Amino acid sequence: MARRLRGLYRRGRLWWICYRGFDGGVIRESAKTDNYDEAVQFLLKRKADIGSGRNPEIAKSNYSFNDLSIDYLKWAQRQKSFRDKGYIINQLSEVFGFLPLKGFTTMMIEQFQTQKLEQGLKPATVNRSIAVIKHIFTKAVDWRVVYTEVLSRVRKVKLLPENNRRLRYLSKEECQSLINACDSHLKPIVITAIHSGMRKSEVLGLLWDNIDFNHGFILLDKTKNGERKEIPINDSLRKALKGILRRLDNPYVFYNPDTDKPYRNDFKRSFNSALRRAGIKDFKFHDLRHTFASHLIMAGVDITTVKELLGHKTLTMTLRYAHLAPSHKVKAMKILDTTINGEKTSYFDSTSQLLHNFAISGGMDVR
Repeated sequence: MARRLRGLYRRGRLWWICYRGFDGGVIRESAKTDNYDEAVQFLLKRKADIGSGRNPEIAKSNYSFNDLSIDYLKWAQRQKSFRDKGYIINQLSEVFGFLPLKGFTTMMIEQFQTQKLEQGLKPATVNRSIAVIKHIFTKAVDWRVVYTEVLSRVRKVKLLPENNRRLRYLSKEECQSLINACDSHLKPIVITAIHSGMRKSEVLGLLWDNIDFNHGFILLDKTKNGERKEIPINDSLRKALKGILRRLDNPYVFYNPDTDKPYRNDFKRSFNSALRRAGIKDFKFHDLRHTFASHLIMAGVDITTVKELLGHKTLTMTLRYAHLAPSHKVKAMKILDTTINGEKTSYFDSTSQLLHNFAISGGMDVR
């Protein structure tokens, strides 16, 4: 009896083939025949296609973007960014839903970019959609539902240049005006954002278990960069948090009283109304984080400390605030002068003292 060709095996009645694709990964698929000779020819054809640089059709040739999205969202449930990705994928499905994965081209995705820009979307918003598309197809290759040839076409799409120079922050007078203009449920949220520098998702997802009043810290284990973050609680923040009525049946610090669930975007109208009452224009909730960092830099806090408080993984993002510091170089030289001359000069004893001084100098009292 002739020796069986390597790469052939049976599953029930049918022959299956096994070979390596472009990326070196093992691919298995049914030869859809119970005839050995036909299975041999099918395997040899697949190997010839790979050897000549042609990408053979896969078993799931009609696997659509919708099909992949369903599988991807099931997988992404474990991710912190699941909600945001779900929103983006729903929008992408309206455009690409029934398109087979093998039909995706570089030109098609670039046209999608252009259309979104023409609709008035900002480059950063479009880039988030492109990033999701690229990651979806990366997982599709891992799951063997599309070949690397399609992924390479998707990856050729370049992200749009973004204008990351926008740095809107509130003056100390604007901070107080905004706090005074907030409704009772919104005020502690805004104060927490200003005095902690936390991201919106971190503020709205804050749990009572994250707050250690005894030691004066907010402790976050699940952060954007995956690292634990410890945020000192200054007097203004402590007063705001202590003023919130804690419910034993709800773990969240901030929640919608109508749903008992944490706020998402359902406080946006209230926030925008407060901005109008305070006379503040061109301002977003995320800019409260910029306000936190900007005032610390202007108060003379070193940029490495600000980086740690913001939870940035590298200094690159924090350096966007560096231009606010030059006016304090004179103050730094005076400190050096008094130190060399043997005079006493005050310095911050701790990070929590830094934040306390920030609250006082900024005039952002909790009222």
